[in-house]
Amino acid sequence: MPTFIPENFEMVSPSESDVALALESSRLLASHKLGPQTSMRLQLLDDGEPAETMTIPTSALRLFVHLLTEMSRGNAVTVIPTYAELTTQQAADLLNVSRPYLVKLLDEGKIPSRTVGKYRRVRFDDLMAYKKKDDATREKILDQLSADSQDLDMGY
Repeated sequence: MPTFIPENFEMVSPSESDVALALESSRLLASHKLGPQTSMRLQLLDDGEPAETMTIPTSALRLFVHLLTEMSRGNAVTVIPTYAELTTQQAADLLNVSRPYLVKLLDEGKIPSRTVGKYRRVRFDDLMAYKKKDDATREKILDQLSADSQDLDMGY
């Protein structure tokens, strides 16, 4: 299984013109029904002239719409395969925590990892599974705090 190396992917930080074009493109693509069909035909134009027609998976087009939507908000984007392995620093950056805190989570077995030489690697999908579970736990606690404040008529 390949080890995730930063040079293997490109992070795209959109310029102002990219943001405007991504906004227009995402709205146009999102207006089309991407229903249950498994594929869609796209036609590429080169200077307004048909260049090529291709069939792509509808799921890829949905992902492309999400990518354009994020770019239209000015967010940098990248595509990371789920099998990718991250360094502890990359994993910590994705969770927005310190590396020592992430290492503590690894030591406690809350996030699976493997050792490569003397370094640990964390699979992206394992990291996202932990994040999803942690986000759900936080949401549940916030809901309970909100309900408690309503019960106590705290005015929040």
